[in-house]
Amino acid sequence: MANPSTPLTVALTGASGFVGGHVLDRLLGSGHHVRALARDPGRLGRSSTHARLTVVQGALHDDGPLTQLVESADAVVHLVGIIAEHPGRGQTFERVHVDATRRLLAAAHRAGVGRWVHMSALGSRPEAASTYHQTKWRAECAVRESGMKHTIFRPSIIHGPDGEFMQMVRGFWCRLFPPFVPYFGAGPFGTGGAGALQPVFVQDVAQCFTGALTSDRALDETYPLGGPDVLRWPDLYDICRRHLPGARSKPILGVPAWYASLIAGMPLVPFNRDQVIMSQEDSTCDIGKVQSDFDLTLAPFEPTFADYAAQIH
Repeated sequence: MANPSTPLTVALTGASGFVGGHVLDRLLGSGHHVRALARDPGRLGRSSTHARLTVVQGALHDDGPLTQLVESADAVVHLVGIIAEHPGRGQTFERVHVDATRRLLAAAHRAGVGRWVHMSALGSRPEAASTYHQTKWRAECAVRESGMKHTIFRPSIIHGPDGEFMQMVRGFWCRLFPPFVPYFGAGPFGTGGAGALQPVFVQDVAQCFTGALTSDRALDETYPLGGPDVLRWPDLYDICRRHLPGARSKPILGVPAWYASLIAGMPLVPFNRDQVIMSQEDSTCDIGKVQSDFDLTLAPFEPTFADYAAQIH
């Protein structure tokens, strides 16, 4: 194990996002110097004025800011990813997950960066049904083929009070519309629980990403990352109902996956085909190795959610 008290200069992408904000706070709290890439520095939140934070304004497809981001850095923590494509804005899975990763790897190689910690996703594989998982896999391959010392994490769904997922769940339960809490059901009439998942707490994710920077055991490893509880979507929603202040009495109903796939991507439909496909797959894993290597007990879902449920807005 490398000396965790030695401060590093870390180049961070995705710092203005949900997971990125927690990783940024953890890096700064661990004494590291952080250089964060951000299109809008104003979205970096409470850490934006920290003395050990330098903000590089720009995007992953801008050569100048990329060069500035990785200059003299000891490590890169690469978190940027999208769950939905917006081709008109240049946001496609291929461009964001694969092309941007390759560009950043090339810049880091030119700068002599020695370490890379990467955000992938559980289910990433070459033969995946979803483009999301296919491009996450190709980004992983680019990291492995770069020759850089690396650690790759593949999380299941990440939860926390400031994340879009839990804000959506609160909306399902606490607003009048929709009149039921939906999930994508596996059967022809929306029956069945679809895929299982292991929701992992965002602070545990941030701890793993930060710990990987100084862990010899994590070198060139790929870690599946989930919480200790395996849940079906109706079970997860029911747990949330029991702990959300102001939750209304509604049924939990499955929308047939075939129908959801048919309307995905239409105007005003808030999900895409890849999300429907991925909901039908299990997003579960063995967490023994990540807990052992990082000396970590991953947080169980229900008591953790109960602790922060009132904070969700």
